[in-house]
Amino acid sequence: ELLSSVPDCRPSEIYFYGSGVLPALKKKMCKILKSVFYQADVVCSESDLLGAARALLGKRAGVACILGTGSNSCYYDGNSILKNTPPLGYILGDEGGGASLGIAFLNALYKGLLPCGLKDEFEQWLGMNYAQIIHRVYREPQANRWLASLSPFISGKCHGNNLIEDVKLLIISEFKNFIKRNIEIYYNGQNIEKKVSAVGSIAHYYRPEFEQALNDEGYMLGAIHKSPLNGLLEFHGCSVYSE
Repeated sequence: ELLSSVPDCRPSEIYFYGSGVLPALKKKMCKILKSVFYQADVVCSESDLLGAARALLGKRAGVACILGTGSNSCYYDGNSILKNTPPLGYILGDEGGGASLGIAFLNALYKGLLPCGLKDEFEQWLGMNYAQIIHRVYREPQANRWLASLSPFISGKCHGNNLIEDVKLLIISEFKNFIKRNIEIYYNGQNIEKKVSAVGSIAHYYRPEFEQALNDEGYMLGAIHKSPLNGLLEFHGCSVYSE
């Protein structure tokens, strides 16, 4: 698909970052890439988490996170990942990710923990009622992506003229869970700067709430990138991309 969109492209170096690139699969992924980009002299395949760390921190040590549909985090020494708290996926973990925020919002909404009238507004926005929502979550595929797709409505209640304080506090609480269960372990017994950087759409759109959660827990906010692309281009010595 990539080659068909850039038919005249003959890159000499290939750097691939993906969520499925576990250590045991790196060599296999490189072999596949080499079979497609056979003219490339350098072919590297790494995890999306290492890509996030490189995009956010370059060659500096620190804590890097992914906050998108799911969540992940690591302590990065400027070259490689030294520690990684298992994210466990959206059922067992992924605190602070889009699916987790969707779960927390729906739980609070239908258990009567949010202001009256918000449920009707939400169902009108979504075009679904309670029964349809339950069916979508439990009977249809990719529930995590669907839960994360509720983010535009939730975000709209965290900012601006439509701010609902209870929703904002709910999101801050979810980010605090992410920090306590995933980030704190990197600092246990370690004398490192308590600054946390993150990449992903959730980090980007909920930056104020994420920063508030970090500050409340005794941390500072580092870099926030919606996409890792430009950070990775800079890391690999390429020109940054301009839309």
